[in-house]
Order: sequence, then structure tokens, then C-alpha cells
Amino acid sequence: MVTRTKIGSVKTAVVGGGAAGFFLAVNLKEKAPRMEVTILERSQRVLAKVEASGGGRCNCTNSFARVRDLSQVYPRGHRLLKRLFKVFDHREAYQWFEAHGVRLITQDDDCVFPASQDSHTIVNCLLQEANRHHINICTGVKVGSVGELLSDYDYVAVCIGGSPRAEGLQWLADTGHEVVPPVPSLFTLSIADESLTSLMGTVVDNVQVMIPGTKLRADGPLLITHWGVSGPAILRLSSYAARHLAEFAWQVPLSINWTGLRETDVLTTLQTVMMQNPQKQLQTVRPCGLPSRLWDYLLQKTIGERSTNRWQNLNQKELNRLANVLTNDVYLTSGRAPYRDEFVTCGGVSLASVDPVTLESRHVPNLYFAGEVLDIDGVTGGFNFQAAWTTAYTVARAIEVKCEK
Repeated sequence: MVTRTKIGSVKTAVVGGGAAGFFLAVNLKEKAPRMEVTILERSQRVLAKVEASGGGRCNCTNSFARVRDLSQVYPRGHRLLKRLFKVFDHREAYQWFEAHGVRLITQDDDCVFPASQDSHTIVNCLLQEANRHHINICTGVKVGSVGELLSDYDYVAVCIGGSPRAEGLQWLADTGHEVVPPVPSLFTLSIADESLTSLMGTVVDNVQVMIPGTKLRADGPLLITHWGVSGPAILRLSSYAARHLAEFAWQVPLSINWTGLRETDVLTTLQTVMMQNPQKQLQTVRPCGLPSRLWDYLLQKTIGERSTNRWQNLNQKELNRLANVLTNDVYLTSGRAPYRDEFVTCGGVSLASVDPVTLESRHVPNLYFAGEVLDIDGVTGGFNFQAAWTTAYTVARAIEVKCEK
């Protein structure tokens, strides 16, 4: 164990120059100024994922105002994060960035962004703090052995992010850590149905999507694209159902409830609309605030040529069919979106392999893990960055405490 008198000679390597890596390194230097901290990044650029996130705006955390239980937003890792949030949660993250010169704003949807609406504000903050604390930043460094690192450094923190393939984590498995096979999370879905994709650009609020035959479901806005469906509802479902979707090669039935309401309630709504607008054409009165293009499409899909009739001409069977398609419109997905847009993976170093208080390895002393390399991932909305800040802070604090013993 390193004593306080020797802390000036203590060296820590942070493997990974992303959000978790930089946040860990900066916080460690703030807590132990005489510690020598080095960030080792495999690529030639650091913080690239932070820069690209949120469409270049960086949704850096969330207010959690509508989160009743962390399992709502963290399909994997919510129990561990509940413990760690007692020390450093979204409130502390918000305060940390503002105290370091980043003004933040909370949107109506509870997502938190830099007031500049520019991810470079977060990137520049982390880089400036790293430079101010004289943190060594080495790019183009490939690390493949825990033993080699610990022979050169007193402490090692692995913050390499998610790996698209299990082979990328083999060097950690070789030291006894259980690795949960990684699969993509937070992605959009392809649907090979031209009648649907012809509605590209259509946004529908308050949609519920689910995979029939399972309990996997999500709600929120949905965007119809030229390849299929996207938007928060789909991204959340892809997170909840990441392993199920991967098991079936991303080809599963997808049920879309365009209204977010129960079928009986939608049927009542349709009957009310019919009573109040008997002489109006079906296409001119849209129930549940549906976009006109979508309503026209669903009418044509359900009752065909009769979609040009008046409301009073609908029979009960047609009303029932409309209510059903509005609440249970089923498509077959044909895969993930044809773009490399996955920013998050499900899987990584098993939480059983780390101490739940310090995130230190149970197999290798003085080895720690933070960020997405752990089997922790969240839905869209700033939750993954918050997991990075929380786990990184936890490790920084743990190393500082261990040094002082």
C-alpha cells in the first residue's frame, strides 16, 4: 500500500481518452495533485465520441425528474448505479461542470446540454482541465496487457468504452474477469415496407412500441425514416431489447401503437369523432392528433377505397379495424439501420468482477474500471454520460483513498 509521504511518486494510467477517462483523470488530479496521471488513448484523437454526441450538442446528463426507478433508464447496471449515485449523481455532475466554466441548460424533456449547444464546450472544458493539471495525454498507444501496465504504474483505470466485439476485451478476460459478450444498443431499425417509409420525415409524439410475445416495450416520439423507424421510442426499445434483438439478428415483429392509448379508449375516441362530425370526410378529421400523412396511410391500409367516405358511413367493423391498427400496427424489422450510428454497447466487464463500492477489480489489485467498458448502459437522454461521470468519479475517489492509507 502506498503511504501519503510517497504520493508524489505514485503513477496512475488511465486507459482510454473518452468521457470517463478524462473525467477520472481530472478528478484524480484534483483530489491528489501530486499524483502523476497519464491518459493512454489508442486512436489519434481524444474525446471524439463526446464531440459527436447529441448531434454535436452533447446531451451530457439528465435532470432525472421523471425517473421513478433507475431501471427505467438503465436496463443494465441500475442496482450498482443506485449505490454510486449516493456519492456522485446528476446533481453533482451538473454542479461540477458549471463550477468548471460550462453553463448548462435543462430542456423541457429533462435532457441537459451546454448552453452553447455545442459539444466542444464540454470537450474544451475537459481538455483545459487536463492541461491545467499537467495530465499526460498519449495518443496512438495500444494497450494489450494488464501486467505490463501494472509494472509501470501503481494504479490502472480502464476506461476504453464499449467494444463492438468480445475479442476487444479478451486481454481483460485473460486476467480472470468475466466478460459479458457485447452487442449493440441504442440503434434505429430498418423496415422494408415502402408504404411506411414513403412517410419519411413524419414525427409522431407519444407512441408506444413493443415486441409482441415479450414484455419489451418503450414509449416516446417516433420518427419515420427512409430506412424504417427512429426516434427516442425506438432507441429506448433497442436498449431494453438489445440482447433479444441480437439473438434474432434484428429481425423481429414490431408493434406500433400510434396513439399510446388503450384500444378501447381509441375506439371510444373514434365513436365520438363520428358522432360529432358525421358529414365530414374521414381524411379531414384526424383523431388523437395524428399527422395527416400518417392518418391517410392508416385509413388506406385499413379500409382501402372507403377511406374517402364520410364518418357517418363507417360501420362498426371498420371502426374496430381502425382502432386496432392505431394501437397495434405490426411490421417485421429487417435489421438495424444501415449506418454506423451505434454509440453504445450492451455488455462488457461483468459487474460481478468489480468491487461495488470502489469499482476495483476483484481479480487484480490496483486495477479499476469506469464507463462503458463495464456492463452498464442506459437509454438515450444523457444517461450514458451520467454513468460515465459517476463511475469515473467513484474510481478517482477510490484511488485517492487507497493512496492515503
